[in-house]
Amino acid sequence: MDIAHCYLEGNVDAVEFCPHESFHRVLAASTYTLQEGVQPNRSGSISLFSVDVDVGQLELFHQVDTSGIFDIKWNPVGANNMGPLLAQADASGYLRLHSLECGSNGSETGVGVLKEVGGEMVSSSMCLCLDWNASATSISVGLSDGSISLLTLTEAQLKIQQTWEAHEFEVWATTFDTHQPHLVYTGSDDCKFSCWDLRESPSKLAFQNTKIHKMGVCCITKHHTDPNTLLTGSYDEHLRIWDVRSIAKPVNESSICLGGGVWRIKQHPSIPDLILAACMHNGFAVVRIKGEKAEVAESYSKHNSLAYGADWQRGRLCKKDGIERPVVATCSFYDRLLRIWLPESEVVT
Repeated sequence: MDIAHCYLEGNVDAVEFCPHESFHRVLAASTYTLQEGVQPNRSGSISLFSVDVDVGQLELFHQVDTSGIFDIKWNPVGANNMGPLLAQADASGYLRLHSLECGSNGSETGVGVLKEVGGEMVSSSMCLCLDWNASATSISVGLSDGSISLLTLTEAQLKIQQTWEAHEFEVWATTFDTHQPHLVYTGSDDCKFSCWDLRESPSKLAFQNTKIHKMGVCCITKHHTDPNTLLTGSYDEHLRIWDVRSIAKPVNESSICLGGGVWRIKQHPSIPDLILAACMHNGFAVVRIKGEKAEVAESYSKHNSLAYGADWQRGRLCKKDGIERPVVATCSFYDRLLRIWLPESEVVT
């Protein structure tokens, strides 16, 4: 059920709804555009949109040009009483922080701007992915040389705490354990799914699975409400459900083939069994998790390029045809397309 769409000036690779109260309508979209040549130029941007499903609105109200961006994420709600901060991992090796500043009337639409409030050059390699810990005091960053960097955040000032060699190839996924904040999970083009204990420096390897993923590990998500469940996505087209009660030896309980490389997975913020997956060559999928099993509730194929970015809007469901439906934002790379839509099927029960 399409609501609105628009085209951006660069290749869109990530979309993130702001989770903070009063800013749920704010959607950030990032781009990465490579201009090849003797000296390749990797440019990018962050665009802020106001999304109002009731009137079919997708309104661009702010844009900032940057280096080519691989990943963006808002800081967790309620952490340190900070307002909305958007972190970016980019091709120049920087981790940057942007504050969402309100206008004089306190509205988030039409008057908000991003102001860069912090930045740190992490590496001469490219920063490919990032994640905040639950208290927003640390950010983990995955690098193109296979390393992981851990940065601490104090009063919007970033400082590198430690960096270690975690993988043989590019690191596309890094995720804090929301229930055990001293653990961070990583995934890489080397097909390894790893967990690191941050209480030592350099971080100690808690486990490493090298056999289950047949291709590179693209994304990792810890279940919000079940401390024992974790999800991974891979180029091998499978979404996998893990039981991590035995942290030294997690159990791969089940998997589902989504018909395309699983680049990004997002658990719905208030409907724990709903997963949104960006499936690269096979569009997007809404997946329902039932215990140890997963099933595709709906597929969305109205993008004509690599399906990379996906997110759920926080705070509300949209009532259409008498049914409450979650609001979805998706983006695709080469066609530079951003879409807002609602699932057709009755996925909310």
